[in-house]
Amino acid sequence: MYSRAQPSPRYRDLLQMYADMHTHGERFHGVSGKETFEGISLIPHVHTIRRLVAETGAQNLLDYGAGKASLYGLRNFLLPGDSTPIETVHDFWDVDFVELYDPGYEPYSKLPQGTFGGVICTDVMEHLPAEDLPWILGEIFGYAERFVFLTIARYEADKRLPNGENAHITIKPAEWWAEVIGSVAASRPSVLWEARVEERKFSDRARLIREGVALRGGAGG
Repeated sequence: MYSRAQPSPRYRDLLQMYADMHTHGERFHGVSGKETFEGISLIPHVHTIRRLVAETGAQNLLDYGAGKASLYGLRNFLLPGDSTPIETVHDFWDVDFVELYDPGYEPYSKLPQGTFGGVICTDVMEHLPAEDLPWILGEIFGYAERFVFLTIARYEADKRLPNGENAHITIKPAEWWAEVIGSVAASRPSVLWEARVEERKFSDRARLIREGVALRGGAGG
């Protein structure tokens, strides 16, 4: 059984590789460090997070695995499908603050203290070793007072790690994720949780489509 104090050797190796990519970029496709793991993958899910904030009354959030968190620096921008700009994503969600954490990015690498109304974690789980998921999910649920929101890709990434391996190392079906998340969430029944396990397909016009299976549990149900 691995833990925060004693993660798997695989987790330690990956953490070093992600830190390297944050600084030096993704070499196989020539992506700069600045453009690697920008922290904008939650943009398609901001409306869902807003709903969860309103549903649970969360007043603050933790973005666990925030990358460079570029989204939070945007001002007066349009969300997909909207015609009215929002001043900031904090205002859109109507929360007091969002704490940022990413162990692979030095500015946000300090482990958060205390708890938060909601914890959001987008495009992170598939980057982690399966053997470390129980303690990582346990940490995520331990930070949450009211809700947890996860998005998980079950397809290969465009990015490659410095060793040439695909960056999505744990690709599993929704049923597998439901079991793993549910087993951890069972110890926090008062915490509502939602997860979206996404497939990636292309339309006839080669337009990228992400189709997801929505999972939900907790909050006494």
